[in-house]
Amino acid sequence: MGGQSEIMEQALGYALQGWEMAEGWLLSPAAWSQFAVLLAAFLLAMLITRRLCPAITRVLTPPEGQDNIIATARRFVLMFLPLLMPLLAYGLTGIGEGVTRQVFGTGDVIAFGKRLFLFLAARLFVRDILRDPFLRALGRFVLMPVAFLYLFGLLDLAHERLAAISVDLGNISFSLLALIRGAVAGAFLFWLGRWSNSQSEEFIRKQEELRPATRELAMKASQIVIFGAAFLLLMSIMGIDLTAIAVLGGALGVGIGLGLQQIAANFVSGVILLLEGQTTVGDYVVLDDGSEGTIVKMTARAAILETVDGRWIVVPNEDFITSRVVNYSDAGKRHRYEADFSVSYDTDINRIPDMIEAAVGALDCVLTEGRQAPECELKAFADSGVEFSVEYWVEGIEDVTGKYQSDVLFAIWNALKAEGIEIPFPQRVLHHKGLPTAP
Repeated sequence: MGGQSEIMEQALGYALQGWEMAEGWLLSPAAWSQFAVLLAAFLLAMLITRRLCPAITRVLTPPEGQDNIIATARRFVLMFLPLLMPLLAYGLTGIGEGVTRQVFGTGDVIAFGKRLFLFLAARLFVRDILRDPFLRALGRFVLMPVAFLYLFGLLDLAHERLAAISVDLGNISFSLLALIRGAVAGAFLFWLGRWSNSQSEEFIRKQEELRPATRELAMKASQIVIFGAAFLLLMSIMGIDLTAIAVLGGALGVGIGLGLQQIAANFVSGVILLLEGQTTVGDYVVLDDGSEGTIVKMTARAAILETVDGRWIVVPNEDFITSRVVNYSDAGKRHRYEADFSVSYDTDINRIPDMIEAAVGALDCVLTEGRQAPECELKAFADSGVEFSVEYWVEGIEDVTGKYQSDVLFAIWNALKAEGIEIPFPQRVLHHKGLPTAP
């Protein structure tokens, strides 16, 4: 009860001070003069804004369809146009405050009006300019309370009270003000880091003259630099001695030596892969353990393969360094495949090579230039028929879906059927000898 009565007494004291201040303003000629200056500053700011806004909009609006960095900067500046009037009023009021203090020796009324214009600017900024949900929440719950306290001259008092409250975390002691400032600054800095990282990644991806591996490495490096700078800046804002980072680095080194060896190995392997560029995003690879697919993403720890049936396989980066990897994409754009078939023993097999090579070569997906032209070869005289194989080259990777081989087999089937050549199936010929007759 004693604490509540003390709070009530403080609130009553502030109310009495406010009433005395308002009464003094209403009865003072100097206060009325300052009200007049405030009104003149407001009207002049509105008049200037009405004249300037159309001209500024006309000058800064980029041509339709233009999307370069200058156009983006001009659109960014236009976003802040609603703040022109309260900021102009704030500046004009500041000039009037200096005049009234020289003439009357006081300027409390005009100083309050100046803070009021700044409060209106903060409100417009949060309501009309901020679009990101996180920034808008930060503006509502941080910027607006601070602007409200500044409006009534309570910001210094709140600063002193929060700085006087101590919060102990183990052997480290922080003021409540430092923790609040660190939480707000940390949230904003890491939001800014995430935004900067997405912008830098988008910019790097557009640099098509760079190899995919180089782009991936540049994106990882920019991510480390951005978030590392945000972390160091946050430590400085919170007043934490940066020499403590050396202790943290030593502890991290011990942790890597004891329990994080695999993570460190995968991270270093990922950097090596990005530097060498022999395996990168978009490559179709086959690993020693039978895993195969297209690399769709490479992270600091692992690469993600997408199989032909849509599944994702997470492969540690170390596996690409310590085991054998077949990279079909890196071997070249053209690849050779084979299709096996057989014909019956009643066929004139001398006709088969030219017939099949012509049929396969007529397909659009099959290459027919020089040594890469289709080549049909006799493979074996099997039990059920004569076995042949046709070798063909295509532009691309066939992979396990057999999208090229299906067309080739159809062409072989149609060519053989058109000539009336039988494709044998497994069969056995039995010679039956009669039973010996009884003597």
